Amino acid sequence: MIFDFPTILVAATFVTGLIWAADAILFAPRRRQQAAALSGQAGEALTADQIKKALKEPTLVEYARSFFPVILIVLLLRSFLVEPFRIPSGSMMPTLLAGDFILVNKYAYGIRLPVLNKKVVDIGDPQRGDVVVFRFPLDPSTDYIKRVVGVPGDHIVYNNKTLVINGKKVPQIPAGSYIGKGSGLSMSGASVREEQLGKVRHQILVMPRTGGKNVDVVVPEGHYFVMGDNRDNSNDSRYWGFVPDKNLVGRAFLIWMNFDTAAGDVEWQRIGNPIQ
Repeated sequence: MIFDFPTILVAATFVTGLIWAADAILFAPRRRQQAAALSGQAGEALTADQIKKALKEPTLVEYARSFFPVILIVLLLRSFLVEPFRIPSGSMMPTLLAGDFILVNKYAYGIRLPVLNKKVVDIGDPQRGDVVVFRFPLDPSTDYIKRVVGVPGDHIVYNNKTLVINGKKVPQIPAGSYIGKGSGLSMSGASVREEQLGKVRHQILVMPRTGGKNVDVVVPEGHYFVMGDNRDNSNDSRYWGFVPDKNLVGRAFLIWMNFDTAAGDVEWQRIGNPIQ
């Protein structure tokens, strides 16, 4: 079963806020009136315990009043500022490993309404080299993370493991062989290469003896061409097409935790690393 967490947050915020507001506007004044009426009927002021009992909020209202501010803060932070994600696969190796927990900047590419995902404030656009989280175009309920290779209007050619953008070959500088462990053990021996897209210098993995998907496309307006840094083990734009701007979630910028279940330990040296 797939839980739509943003929808649950919005619904919980609305319900708890509505209960709290309804009580404050309609029912709390009635309780105060009833307490005053009881005091008058008794001919003397009620004791502190009697007043407390007469004014006591229903349990449901107490819970709503307690949880509403917390849920609202989580909703605002998650929707407009920062959202955590966990990397489930090795498609972005060696930049991101399976088991990395990352933070994503939610406002880098504009402020969007939760659930509706409608952009209400335009702040910026993805640039070549950005590592972005987006809703998978073929299944928007699933989040993907890849690197932006092509922006609107770019002519992208990927042939024989070589990337060409607008007629210019993107150099790949050999940086040795990859030594993997845990979930990434199968990538041991892959060729590590340094590549620069825009202002971002990063590493990629290439398996020289394996085949690959070649493409020759022009990125349409309002869309982006993305690829995984693990070039021969990534389900990306080469296979299913472009990412629409409306599917963007945000820009990944920090690794805040790592726990690889296959290795069974934490790679402490990865914690706090910026994502390039």
